[in-house]
Amino acid sequence: MAAILEVCVDSVESAVHAEKGGATRLELCADLIIGGTSPDEDLFLMVRERVNIPIRVLLRPRFGDFLYSADEFELLRRQVKRFAGLGADGVVIGVLQPDGMLDEQLMAELIALAGGCGITLHRAFDVCRDPFATLAAAKELGVDTILTSGQKACCADGGELLRRLVAQSGGSPQILVGAGVNAEVIRALQPVTGADAFHLSAKRVENSRMSYRREGVPMGLPGISEFEIWRCDEAAVRAARQALDELCGP
Repeated sequence: MAAILEVCVDSVESAVHAEKGGATRLELCADLIIGGTSPDEDLFLMVRERVNIPIRVLLRPRFGDFLYSADEFELLRRQVKRFAGLGADGVVIGVLQPDGMLDEQLMAELIALAGGCGITLHRAFDVCRDPFATLAAAKELGVDTILTSGQKACCADGGELLRRLVAQSGGSPQILVGAGVNAEVIRALQPVTGADAFHLSAKRVENSRMSYRREGVPMGLPGISEFEIWRCDEAAVRAARQALDELCGP
């Protein structure tokens, strides 16, 4: 596979910035601030109208773990089928069993519903019990990409496992390095791991355009200002793209 710079976005504006910065592919989600949940269909359609690079859609019915109830899994089934039908280039999914192993049966159901579009196993991989057994299972299922930090909070600390995963996978599935990625991290990790795919949000905080501000009335997570907006930083994407091109070729 060719080198990939994937940017995770949750708005039309961020998607446009990511493409301008040189992203190879987008991962589209909602609620990036809590790790991403399934996006709205109209958000997908608006992004599809405005960018020309592939879009993979993160499908996650809620924040939290990856052990889903029957209703949550039915929602996932519907979302995979719906976004594949809308023209998504891929879906980003992951389901675990209570013991921390990949739920191969449920994953197979979702993959069948995707109708041949690309399949990324998301960072459920990073909280699975056995990364090498999960890698083998993902390969058998036909997963083409695994997004991972090397089972660490930040990929910069996961270099040894990432190196082993890249070697073990042989490029299929492609190991997509994420969590804390920027240009400097790419330059540090790529030679150590041999990875040729990196995933980042490249977020910056933009100040709200509101002139009137009633403080102390949070609408969401405590400690997160209602007057700060996360957007993709085009310059940070461009710097990451340059770093990856220097190491892996354009």
